[in-house]
Amino acid sequence: MKTLRMTLVLAMLMLLTACASWLNPYEQPDINITSFSIAPASEGSPELLIGLQIVNPNSRALPIQGMAYHVDIDGHRILSGAEPNLPEIAAYSTQDITIRATPDLLGSARLLNEFFSQRRDSVNYTFNARFDLSGLMPDVTMEETGEFSLSQQP
Repeated sequence: MKTLRMTLVLAMLMLLTACASWLNPYEQPDINITSFSIAPASEGSPELLIGLQIVNPNSRALPIQGMAYHVDIDGHRILSGAEPNLPEIAAYSTQDITIRATPDLLGSARLLNEFFSQRRDSVNYTFNARFDLSGLMPDVTMEETGEFSLSQQP
């Protein structure tokens, strides 16, 4: 009977210790857009390459299961996609990744129509991404907004 109690107490202590490790403070990683370019010619639709830099400020690796993203310009969705094959980001490290995106032709056509119908000095953009971290860590979301000037500066 004492052996059974001791075994149960040890099992409970081990379970509590394991749960405590999940509750360590988790700091959200920084995700920065580093590049935006047209991919070399390929069959089918044109593709764009978006460079991202992921900074992991945590003491444990970030196992990224995948991500979903979209880019809007002046409220028109021009890019969207999902990327399933992303590397694990080691603890206290920075890693650059590149994702491929295919333009939304209808959203792009609407945007071009708007450009031709009204003179604009700038456009607003929004980049949204959600990173699915496997395990018990919460998803990481990011939104980058800004403005591109279309006028030529002297």
